Amino acid sequence: MRAPGFWDDGGPLAWLLAPAGALVGGLTAWRTGRPGAKATVPVVCVGNFTAGGAGKTPTAIAVAELLRQAGRRPVFLSRGYGGAVREPVQVDPALHRAAQVGDEPLLLARHGPAVVSPDRVAGAALAATLGDVIVMDDGLQNPSLAKDLRLAVVDGAAGIGNGLCVPAGPLRAPLAAQLRRVDAVVLIGTGAAGADVAARAVAAGVPVLKGSLVPDPAAAARLAGRTVLAFAGIGRPGKVFASLEALGATIGARHAFADHHAFTRAELADLLDRAARGGMVPVTTEKDRVRLEGMLSPAQAAVLETLPVRLELDAPEALAGLLRPLRRS
Repeated sequence: MRAPGFWDDGGPLAWLLAPAGALVGGLTAWRTGRPGAKATVPVVCVGNFTAGGAGKTPTAIAVAELLRQAGRRPVFLSRGYGGAVREPVQVDPALHRAAQVGDEPLLLARHGPAVVSPDRVAGAALAATLGDVIVMDDGLQNPSLAKDLRLAVVDGAAGIGNGLCVPAGPLRAPLAAQLRRVDAVVLIGTGAAGADVAARAVAAGVPVLKGSLVPDPAAAARLAGRTVLAFAGIGRPGKVFASLEALGATIGARHAFADHHAFTRAELADLLDRAARGGMVPVTTEKDRVRLEGMLSPAQAAVLETLPVRLELDAPEALAGLLRPLRRS
Protein backbone atom coordinates (compact mmCIF):
# COMPACT_ATOMS: atom_id res chain seq x y z
CA MET A 1 0.00 0.00 0.00
CA ARG A 2 0.99 3.64 -0.36
CA ALA A 3 0.76 5.60 2.89
CA PRO A 4 -1.86 8.39 2.67
CA GLY A 5 -0.56 11.93 2.89
CA PHE A 6 -2.50 12.72 6.05
CA TRP A 7 -0.42 10.15 7.93
CA ASP A 8 2.35 12.73 7.79
CA ASP A 9 0.48 16.00 7.86
CA GLY A 10 -2.73 15.28 9.77
CA GLY A 11 -5.86 17.17 8.81
CA PRO A 12 -9.62 16.66 8.93
CA LEU A 13 -9.61 13.06 7.67
CA ALA A 14 -6.98 12.05 10.22
CA TRP A 15 -9.00 13.43 13.10
CA LEU A 16 -12.19 11.90 11.71
CA LEU A 17 -10.46 8.51 11.81
CA ALA A 18 -8.81 9.16 15.19
CA PRO A 19 -11.44 7.26 17.24
CA ALA A 20 -10.97 4.17 15.07
CA GLY A 21 -7.21 4.60 15.43
CA ALA A 22 -7.50 4.80 19.20
CA LEU A 23 -9.44 1.53 19.23
CA VAL A 24 -7.05 -0.27 16.88
CA GLY A 25 -4.01 1.06 18.72
CA GLY A 26 -5.39 0.08 22.10
CA LEU A 27 -6.13 -3.45 20.93
CA THR A 28 -2.66 -3.76 19.40
CA ALA A 29 -1.03 -2.54 22.62
CA TRP A 30 -3.02 -5.10 24.64
CA ARG A 31 -2.22 -7.90 22.20
CA THR A 32 1.48 -7.04 22.17
CA GLY A 33 1.64 -7.54 25.93
CA ARG A 34 0.58 -11.17 25.77
CA PRO A 35 3.33 -13.72 26.49
CA GLY A 36 4.73 -15.59 23.50
CA ALA A 37 6.28 -18.99 22.96
CA LYS A 38 9.94 -19.25 23.91
CA ALA A 39 12.32 -20.32 21.16
CA THR A 40 15.19 -22.68 21.93
CA VAL A 41 17.66 -19.91 20.93
CA PRO A 42 17.51 -16.17 21.72
CA VAL A 43 15.42 -13.92 19.48
CA VAL A 44 16.40 -10.39 18.51
CA CYS A 45 13.42 -8.56 17.02
CA VAL A 46 14.04 -5.64 14.68
CA GLY A 47 10.74 -3.83 14.19
CA ASN A 48 9.28 -0.35 14.12
CA PHE A 49 6.56 1.68 15.79
CA THR A 50 4.78 2.50 12.54
CA ALA A 51 3.42 0.84 9.43
CA GLY A 52 5.74 1.24 6.48
CA GLY A 53 9.47 1.34 5.91
CA ALA A 54 11.95 2.68 8.45
CA GLY A 55 15.15 0.77 7.69
CA LYS A 56 14.45 -2.53 9.43
CA THR A 57 16.20 -4.76 6.91
CA PRO A 58 19.55 -2.88 6.91
CA THR A 59 19.34 -2.83 10.70
CA ALA A 60 18.73 -6.59 10.84
CA ILE A 61 21.79 -7.11 8.59
CA ALA A 62 23.90 -4.87 10.85
CA VAL A 63 22.72 -6.82 13.93
CA ALA A 64 23.67 -10.11 12.29
CA GLU A 65 27.12 -8.80 11.41
CA LEU A 66 27.78 -7.73 15.01
CA LEU A 67 26.62 -11.14 16.20
CA ARG A 68 29.00 -12.87 13.79
CA GLN A 69 31.86 -10.69 15.03
CA ALA A 70 31.03 -11.94 18.54
CA GLY A 71 31.30 -15.57 17.42
CA ARG A 72 27.56 -16.20 17.11
CA ARG A 73 25.68 -17.87 14.22
CA PRO A 74 22.71 -15.61 13.40
CA VAL A 75 19.73 -16.77 11.34
CA PHE A 76 17.20 -14.36 9.87
CA LEU A 77 13.48 -14.95 10.33
CA SER A 78 10.81 -13.17 8.30
CA ARG A 79 7.14 -13.69 7.65
CA GLY A 80 7.86 -13.09 3.96
CA TYR A 81 5.46 -10.26 3.17
CA GLY A 82 4.25 -10.58 -0.41
CA GLY A 83 5.36 -14.20 -0.74
CA ALA A 84 3.24 -17.27 -1.30
CA VAL A 85 4.84 -19.80 1.08
CA ARG A 86 2.64 -21.05 3.91
CA GLU A 87 5.05 -23.41 5.65
CA PRO A 88 8.50 -22.64 7.10
CA VAL A 89 11.17 -22.69 4.40
CA GLN A 90 14.84 -21.78 4.22
CA VAL A 91 15.35 -19.18 1.51
CA ASP A 92 17.59 -20.16 -1.39
CA PRO A 93 18.37 -17.11 -3.58
CA ALA A 94 19.32 -19.44 -6.43
CA LEU A 95 15.87 -21.06 -6.43
CA HIS A 96 13.36 -18.67 -4.90
CA ARG A 97 11.81 -15.49 -6.27
CA ALA A 98 10.18 -12.61 -4.42
CA ALA A 99 6.71 -13.87 -5.40
CA GLN A 100 7.44 -17.04 -3.44
CA VAL A 101 9.25 -15.80 -0.32
CA GLY A 102 9.02 -11.99 -0.38
CA ASP A 103 11.64 -9.41 -1.32
CA GLU A 104 13.21 -8.71 2.08
CA PRO A 105 14.04 -12.39 2.82
CA LEU A 106 15.90 -12.61 -0.48
CA LEU A 107 18.02 -9.64 0.57
CA LEU A 108 18.60 -11.13 4.01
CA ALA A 109 19.61 -14.49 2.53
CA ARG A 110 22.56 -12.77 0.85
CA HIS A 111 23.94 -12.07 4.33
CA GLY A 112 23.25 -15.35 6.09
CA PRO A 113 20.74 -18.18 6.50
CA ALA A 114 17.16 -16.91 6.26
CA VAL A 115 13.86 -18.60 7.07
CA VAL A 116 10.44 -17.48 5.90
CA SER A 117 7.31 -18.48 7.77
CA PRO A 118 3.93 -16.79 8.30
CA ASP A 119 3.87 -18.73 11.59
CA ARG A 120 6.77 -17.20 13.51
CA VAL A 121 6.86 -19.95 16.14
CA ALA A 122 7.18 -22.66 13.48
CA GLY A 123 9.72 -20.53 11.63
CA ALA A 124 11.77 -20.10 14.80
CA ALA A 125 11.89 -23.87 15.25
CA LEU A 126 13.42 -24.27 11.79
CA ALA A 127 15.75 -21.29 12.26
CA ALA A 128 17.07 -22.75 15.52
CA THR A 129 18.42 -25.73 13.58
CA LEU A 130 20.50 -23.39 11.39
CA GLY A 131 22.15 -21.15 13.99
CA ASP A 132 22.26 -20.02 17.60
CA VAL A 133 20.54 -16.59 17.45
CA ILE A 134 17.41 -15.57 15.54
CA VAL A 135 17.30 -12.07 14.04
CA MET A 136 13.64 -11.42 13.30
CA ASP A 137 12.88 -8.79 10.67
CA ASP A 138 9.63 -7.09 11.80
CA GLY A 139 7.09 -8.60 14.20
CA LEU A 140 7.56 -6.18 17.10
CA GLN A 141 3.80 -6.08 17.72
CA ASN A 142 3.27 -9.81 17.10
CA PRO A 143 3.04 -11.65 20.46
CA SER A 144 3.33 -15.23 19.19
CA LEU A 145 7.10 -15.49 19.69
CA ALA A 146 8.88 -14.22 22.83
CA LYS A 147 11.71 -11.75 22.18
CA ASP A 148 14.96 -11.56 24.12
CA LEU A 149 15.93 -8.17 22.69
CA ARG A 150 13.54 -5.72 21.03
CA LEU A 151 14.82 -2.95 18.76
CA ALA A 152 12.53 -0.31 17.27
CA VAL A 153 13.83 1.39 14.12
CA VAL A 154 12.79 5.02 13.53
CA ASP A 155 13.27 7.04 10.35
CA GLY A 156 14.74 10.36 11.44
CA ALA A 157 12.94 12.35 8.76
CA ALA A 158 9.51 10.72 9.23
CA GLY A 159 9.42 9.95 12.95
CA ILE A 160 5.92 8.80 13.84
CA GLY A 161 4.11 11.00 11.34
CA ASN A 162 1.03 12.68 12.75
CA GLY A 163 1.29 10.65 15.97
CA LEU A 164 -2.03 8.84 15.49
CA CYS A 165 -2.70 5.12 15.14
CA VAL A 166 -3.77 3.21 12.03
CA PRO A 167 -5.99 4.08 10.15
CA ALA A 168 -5.74 7.72 11.29
CA GLY A 169 -1.95 7.70 11.25
CA PRO A 170 1.04 5.40 10.89
CA LEU A 171 1.45 4.25 14.51
CA ARG A 172 0.60 0.59 15.16
CA ALA A 173 -0.10 1.40 18.83
CA PRO A 174 0.32 4.51 21.01
CA LEU A 175 3.99 5.46 21.27
CA ALA A 176 4.05 5.46 25.07
CA ALA A 177 2.71 1.90 25.17
CA GLN A 178 5.24 0.73 22.58
CA LEU A 179 8.18 2.38 24.34
CA ARG A 180 7.43 0.26 27.40
CA ARG A 181 8.01 -2.87 25.33
CA VAL A 182 11.29 -2.10 23.55
CA ASP A 183 14.87 -2.32 24.76
CA ALA A 184 16.34 0.32 22.44
CA VAL A 185 15.46 2.69 19.61
CA VAL A 186 17.61 2.78 16.47
CA LEU A 187 17.30 6.26 14.94
CA ILE A 188 18.32 6.30 11.27
CA GLY A 189 19.06 9.69 9.75
CA THR A 190 18.31 13.13 11.05
CA GLY A 191 15.26 15.35 11.31
CA ALA A 192 13.06 17.10 13.84
CA ALA A 193 10.46 14.30 13.73
CA GLY A 194 12.99 11.64 14.64
CA ALA A 195 14.63 13.84 17.26
CA ASP A 196 11.24 14.21 18.99
CA VAL A 197 10.80 10.42 19.13
CA ALA A 198 14.35 10.06 20.46
CA ALA A 199 13.67 12.61 23.21
CA ARG A 200 10.52 10.78 24.24
CA ALA A 201 12.41 7.48 24.28
CA VAL A 202 15.15 8.89 26.50
CA ALA A 203 12.51 10.35 28.83
CA ALA A 204 11.01 6.86 29.09
CA GLY A 205 14.40 5.36 29.95
CA VAL A 206 14.92 3.71 26.54
CA PRO A 207 18.41 4.06 25.03
CA VAL A 208 18.71 5.57 21.56
CA LEU A 209 21.28 4.32 19.05
CA LYS A 210 21.94 6.57 16.07
CA GLY A 211 23.08 5.75 12.56
CA SER A 212 22.63 6.47 8.87
CA LEU A 213 22.11 4.56 5.65
CA VAL A 214 25.25 4.78 3.55
CA PRO A 215 25.29 3.96 -0.19
CA ASP A 216 27.66 1.28 -1.44
CA PRO A 217 30.88 3.14 -2.43
CA ALA A 218 31.29 1.34 -5.75
CA ALA A 219 27.70 2.04 -6.83
CA ALA A 220 28.00 5.64 -5.64
CA ALA A 221 31.15 6.13 -7.73
CA ARG A 222 29.43 4.75 -10.84
CA LEU A 223 26.43 7.06 -10.42
CA ALA A 224 28.14 10.28 -9.32
CA GLY A 225 27.84 12.91 -12.03
CA ARG A 226 25.40 10.83 -14.11
CA THR A 227 21.84 11.70 -15.06
CA VAL A 228 19.57 8.94 -13.83
CA LEU A 229 16.02 7.69 -14.09
CA ALA A 230 15.31 6.55 -10.53
CA PHE A 231 12.43 4.31 -9.52
CA ALA A 232 11.58 2.68 -6.22
CA GLY A 233 8.73 0.74 -4.65
CA ILE A 234 9.67 1.00 -0.98
CA GLY A 235 8.10 2.60 2.07
CA ARG A 236 9.66 6.01 1.44
CA PRO A 237 10.99 6.34 -2.14
CA GLY A 238 12.01 9.92 -1.42
CA LYS A 239 14.91 8.62 0.66
CA VAL A 240 16.36 6.91 -2.42
CA PHE A 241 16.04 10.05 -4.53
CA ALA A 242 17.69 12.14 -1.80
CA SER A 243 20.55 9.64 -1.52
CA LEU A 244 21.16 9.79 -5.26
CA GLU A 245 21.28 13.57 -5.23
CA ALA A 246 23.58 13.54 -2.20
CA LEU A 247 26.12 11.33 -3.98
CA GLY A 248 26.19 13.68 -6.97
CA ALA A 249 23.73 12.15 -9.42
CA THR A 250 21.26 14.30 -11.35
CA ILE A 251 17.74 12.88 -11.32
CA GLY A 252 16.27 13.35 -14.76
CA ALA A 253 13.11 11.42 -13.89
CA ARG A 254 11.78 9.84 -10.71
CA HIS A 255 9.05 7.25 -10.30
CA ALA A 256 7.67 6.33 -6.87
CA PHE A 257 5.66 3.13 -6.49
CA ALA A 258 3.87 1.65 -3.49
CA ASP A 259 5.88 -0.42 -1.02
CA HIS A 260 6.51 -4.00 -2.26
CA HIS A 261 5.14 -3.02 -5.69
CA ALA A 262 4.89 -6.03 -8.00
CA PHE A 263 6.37 -4.75 -11.25
CA THR A 264 5.11 -6.10 -14.56
CA ARG A 265 7.31 -6.77 -17.56
CA ALA A 266 5.54 -3.93 -19.36
CA GLU A 267 6.30 -1.47 -16.54
CA LEU A 268 9.94 -2.53 -16.47
CA ALA A 269 10.29 -2.23 -20.26
CA ASP A 270 8.66 1.22 -20.19
CA LEU A 271 11.00 2.50 -17.46
CA LEU A 272 14.10 1.24 -19.25
CA ASP A 273 12.89 2.59 -22.61
CA ARG A 274 12.31 6.04 -21.07
CA ALA A 275 15.78 5.99 -19.60
CA ALA A 276 17.34 5.01 -22.94
CA ARG A 277 15.42 7.67 -24.88
CA GLY A 278 16.43 10.33 -22.37
CA GLY A 279 20.07 9.30 -22.20
CA MET A 280 19.63 8.43 -18.50
CA VAL A 281 20.98 5.60 -16.38
CA PRO A 282 18.11 3.58 -14.87
CA VAL A 283 18.66 2.91 -11.17
CA THR A 284 16.63 1.28 -8.40
CA THR A 285 17.04 -0.17 -4.91
CA GLU A 286 18.26 -3.64 -3.93
CA LYS A 287 14.80 -4.44 -2.62
CA ASP A 288 13.21 -3.54 -5.95
CA ARG A 289 15.91 -5.36 -7.88
CA VAL A 290 15.16 -8.70 -6.21
CA ARG A 291 11.51 -8.35 -7.23
CA LEU A 292 12.65 -7.85 -10.82
CA GLU A 293 14.86 -10.94 -10.91
CA GLY A 294 13.41 -13.51 -13.27
CA MET A 295 11.92 -10.94 -15.63
CA LEU A 296 15.12 -9.07 -16.51
CA SER A 297 16.68 -10.07 -19.81
CA PRO A 298 20.51 -10.17 -19.86
CA ALA A 299 20.54 -6.87 -21.74
CA GLN A 300 18.19 -5.23 -19.24
CA ALA A 301 20.14 -6.59 -16.28
CA ALA A 302 23.31 -5.10 -17.75
CA VAL A 303 21.96 -1.53 -17.97
CA LEU A 304 19.92 -1.40 -14.75
CA GLU A 305 21.99 0.02 -11.90
CA THR A 306 21.27 -0.78 -8.24
CA LEU A 307 22.02 1.40 -5.23
CA PRO A 308 22.68 -0.84 -2.20
CA VAL A 309 22.81 0.79 1.23
CA ARG A 310 24.06 -0.36 4.61
CA LEU A 311 23.48 0.89 8.14
CA GLU A 312 26.46 2.72 9.62
CA LEU A 313 26.04 3.13 13.37
CA ASP A 314 27.54 6.08 15.20
CA ALA A 315 28.48 3.79 18.10
CA PRO A 316 28.34 0.13 17.03
CA GLU A 317 29.80 -0.88 20.38
CA ALA A 318 26.58 0.27 22.07
CA LEU A 319 24.52 -2.19 20.03
CA ALA A 320 27.17 -4.88 20.50
CA GLY A 321 26.80 -4.34 24.24
CA LEU A 322 23.06 -5.00 24.05
CA LEU A 323 23.66 -8.20 22.08
CA ARG A 324 26.44 -9.55 24.32
CA PRO A 325 24.22 -10.81 27.19
CA LEU A 326 22.07 -12.98 24.89
CA ARG A 327 22.04 -16.51 26.24
CA ARG A 328 24.13 -19.21 24.62
CA SER A 329 22.93 -22.77 24.14
